[in-house]
Amino acid sequence: MMSQGKQFREAVKENELLQCLGATTAYHALLAEKSGAKALYVSGGGVAAGSLGVPDLGISTLNDVAIDVERICSRTNLPVLVDIDTGWGGSLNIARAINTLEKAGAAAIHIEDQVQQKRCGHRPNKVLVPKAEMLDRIKSAVDARINDDFVIMARTDSLAHHGLEAAIDIMGACVEAGADMVFPEAVSELAVYKKITKSIAVPVLANITEFGKTPLLTTDELISAGIKIALYPLSAFRAANQAALNVYQQIMSNGSQQSVLETMQTREELYQYLGYHEYEQQLDQLLTKGEDDVNII
Repeated sequence: MMSQGKQFREAVKENELLQCLGATTAYHALLAEKSGAKALYVSGGGVAAGSLGVPDLGISTLNDVAIDVERICSRTNLPVLVDIDTGWGGSLNIARAINTLEKAGAAAIHIEDQVQQKRCGHRPNKVLVPKAEMLDRIKSAVDARINDDFVIMARTDSLAHHGLEAAIDIMGACVEAGADMVFPEAVSELAVYKKITKSIAVPVLANITEFGKTPLLTTDELISAGIKIALYPLSAFRAANQAALNVYQQIMSNGSQQSVLETMQTREELYQYLGYHEYEQQLDQLLTKGEDDVNII
């Protein structure tokens, strides 16, 4: 059976551009899979906001992320890329994170070069660790993986701080240290992606997140720039949040949800995506079998 890491690598090879959809819950993972997604993503910011209700400021832990990853991986066959922020500590902490998430079913992780008290990649005042420390993070992750196909991706926030040439140098050094793929964060122009992909031999990821530094580039534009993975980390999460807020406000102001029914997924649609009826049929069969056993006795 093909490992999850191998699955992710094959998906990158087989698709001109692999669209990696963010899922904050196991149910959203099912919706993404049934919409045709070939890979999924668990965002550190999504875990912080969605599961903990806190900002993306290095507050969440390995355990918080692992819980969400395990739940998602148990309900989908798609390979899952996981955001592990800075790895939650030194070499031993990074090794533990890799082992934990690989066992939870993840296919790939990305680790970044911010200090442990990190900030969202599209916010100001980010502080980066020295290049040598980032390379140590990559080496620790590579050495710790159980299966050699498990993907280690290097994310760098250096573009805004040090400029393009320095960012390319850091990514190149990460590849030499064993990174399988790279993730330059907060790229503001398509031309910059083109320069990066011409300089880096491994697959490059573009983070197409809303309301940030990176424009909402189309798949055709990204392909033209040589990008291999397009990440949509919190698109569905943001839409769901706005829908939830609207429903809550309508109930509180109007005393009823009647005016927003048409914006909701129906009960039957929910059941279809969950496979509810198949579960129910299994339950009915078990109950019938139990009744037969009683009659025989």
